[in-house]
Amino acid sequence: MIRLPILAAAAALTLAACQQAEAPASAPAVEATPAVANAGQAGVAPAFTLTDSEGVQRSLADFRGKTVVIEWTNEGCPYVQKHYSSGAMQALQRDAVGDDVVWLTVISSAPGSQGYVEGEAARAWKARNSAHSTHLLLDPEGTVGKAYGAMTTPDMRVIDGEGRILFAGGIDDRPTNKVEDLEGANNFVRAALEDVEANRPIRTAYAQPYGCSIKYPGEA
Repeated sequence: MIRLPILAAAAALTLAACQQAEAPASAPAVEATPAVANAGQAGVAPAFTLTDSEGVQRSLADFRGKTVVIEWTNEGCPYVQKHYSSGAMQALQRDAVGDDVVWLTVISSAPGSQGYVEGEAARAWKARNSAHSTHLLLDPEGTVGKAYGAMTTPDMRVIDGEGRILFAGGIDDRPTNKVEDLEGANNFVRAALEDVEANRPIRTAYAQPYGCSIKYPGEA
């Protein structure tokens, strides 16, 4: 359950519901995102508590003092499949967790919609995808996804130890669902984590998100 007021999305993204055969497409530009404040100042990450795939409640506050990555996912989305089938997402997760970063994968798909899992299916999801995230969190009501303004899968956030969102948006600069486009791509999440570790300003604080629309209740 969200413990702070939900942040309103600064703008809506026009995305077609993503099916298995969806053609590559990027989201149209938006004016701003609730995840990154104006004038280069980091926004405050909304507090939340969600149940993980093991049935344990996890709160963002549990990880105070650590860098946290939040990843929105949907296994049925070809843009997500691009990163998981290649092993690129798992490698990034493994490297981040190895550096003491907390990686939270969130599924905000509504019950009955593409990507939705619960219970044993959620545990099987993590095993089947060989995910190296710290926790797989379930957000079937979409409360947390909407609080963060997440609109696509994948959609990413990097949060520092003080609870400030340092990066928000698309994982890289190749907005396609083609595995071959991973080569030479600029991965903004990896770059942000390198900046945090080096104690330097984030080079890219926001990147236009791309992928499949999140299947929120009433929008699936």
